[in-house]
Amino acid sequence: MKPKEKSEKDPRKLLNTAGLKNTAPRIAILEVLFKTKQPETVQDIYKKLKNIDLVTLYRTLDSFEKSQLVRQIDLHKDAVYYELNREHHHHIVCTRCGTVEDFRLCNMNLFIKKIVEKSSNFKMVNEHSLELFGMCKACATS
Repeated sequence: MKPKEKSEKDPRKLLNTAGLKNTAPRIAILEVLFKTKQPETVQDIYKKLKNIDLVTLYRTLDSFEKSQLVRQIDLHKDAVYYELNREHHHHIVCTRCGTVEDFRLCNMNLFIKKIVEKSSNFKMVNEHSLELFGMCKACATS
């Protein structure tokens, strides 16, 4: 279940659609993720929650990931980042200041097809992730 960019922001409906029970911690975590504009670490999410311990947060994020409500993002930093699994997009990350920007240009079909054709072990690709790393305009001019 992948919520679309303009999907209804009702945590209860998302949980029902994903086949998960409506619990107070799950609803609170989804509400935090709805408000975030960029991928966040567990610590970032934890700071915005009240009365939810870290173990519950980790377990909930794990169940959300298995249900495809959230996805992990590797931004080549010291932590794992999470975001709602909205419309398909990728990230460009400044290696100096850490600015993260989403981008939606993704015409990987021909590229993936060629990779699979040349692969001796793979028949198909089900999904992909792409993060680009460089310098933002502000860092490049300073």
